[in-house]
Amino acid sequence: MQMISLVLRPPFRLVVRGIGFAVLMILSAGTSVVGQQTVAPQFALKDLNGRTVRLRAYRGKVVLINFWATWCPPCRAEMPDLVRLQREHARDGLQIMGITYPPETKTQVRRFARSLKVNYPIILGTRQIKARFSSEETLPLTVVIGRDGKVNDIISGILLRQEFDEKIKPLLMKNTEGERNAKSDN
Repeated sequence: MQMISLVLRPPFRLVVRGIGFAVLMILSAGTSVVGQQTVAPQFALKDLNGRTVRLRAYRGKVVLINFWATWCPPCRAEMPDLVRLQREHARDGLQIMGITYPPETKTQVRRFARSLKVNYPIILGTRQIKARFSSEETLPLTVVIGRDGKVNDIISGILLRQEFDEKIKPLLMKNTEGERNAKSDN
């Protein structure tokens, strides 16, 4: 039996290394925010009433940043559920924030938000602010931020009830259980 040995010449070796590096970068890109639980990028943006909304003001709450647009049918379909979730879980420490994705006019957004009786801040966003959280082009896109200010998950598409129960409810329960344990110790 004859052994065949393969000798890689320098240019070929560089190509193989380059391909390996590219594969590594692609694989790591998909888990960059969620896998590492990075601190959420901070922002200060204007809401529909012209007030500045700062993400850091909601530290200690579970924050859902929902990127949406009035021209996006799945976004429009999802919003009544977000209104319901905010109403049902606000006392548990949930804070939903809707950040518009351009092109949007303040008049269009205000009219749409009023028609749904949106009960959470609607913020006028930019492509750049969405890019700070995710490079995905998907709308709606929901960024889940824990009480510690770290990004726990990014949900592409409509937030389903099952996803809420699996990914967000446990974050809400953490503080509630801690409060119950502290009260029972007294």
